[in-house]
Amino acid sequence: MDFSNMTNLQELFKAGGPILIVLLLLSVYSLGIILERFFNFKKSIGISRKLIAYCRHPIRSENYEKVKMACSKELAKDTPAAQVITALLDKQDRPKNELKEIANSAIDWEVTKLQRKLTILGTLGSITPFIGLFGTVIGVMHAFKDLAGATATAGGASVVAAGIAEALINTAAGLFVAIPAVIAYNYFLSKTNYFGKELENIADEIIFQKRG
Repeated sequence: MDFSNMTNLQELFKAGGPILIVLLLLSVYSLGIILERFFNFKKSIGISRKLIAYCRHPIRSENYEKVKMACSKELAKDTPAAQVITALLDKQDRPKNELKEIANSAIDWEVTKLQRKLTILGTLGSITPFIGLFGTVIGVMHAFKDLAGATATAGGASVVAAGIAEALINTAAGLFVAIPAVIAYNYFLSKTNYFGKELENIADEIIFQKRG
């Protein structure tokens, strides 16, 4: 068994110190959120789009019972599109301006639910570079402290190198956590905003299909 890789990892953790451990834990947490949101979006938005495509023709022909049946099916009933469409069809007798307010409220709520946990990704993307920078500052402080205690020039150079290594490792780890978090945050935010427009379109079709 080759222990060289294990030794390198031990040296890496030793150089990075506690800050590196914190950043790695945050990286795992961030990855968990990204995967959870990805699969949630794939399911909720995917089924919603199929439901919207299916309901368009019955809506235009005012076959609202067929639309209600489609929205009440087990696979579709908890999706954002089903919630918005059902909210409107349950209050068909209201004036168009009231229906528009109902639609906006339902859409805002469904988009908000989809955007759940995105603030965590945005926060991680913002703060982890600073946590890495904090580790950098600690590493530099250790380097100068070790340099001050060194008795020989050669020894001083070697101990400074260890402190600088700690600083650079933590900086890199902070960016390693931040970059995927920021990319995922922007991707999911853009996806929910676009999907919100799709919900608005189907809501408008229901509202303005209404006579009177």
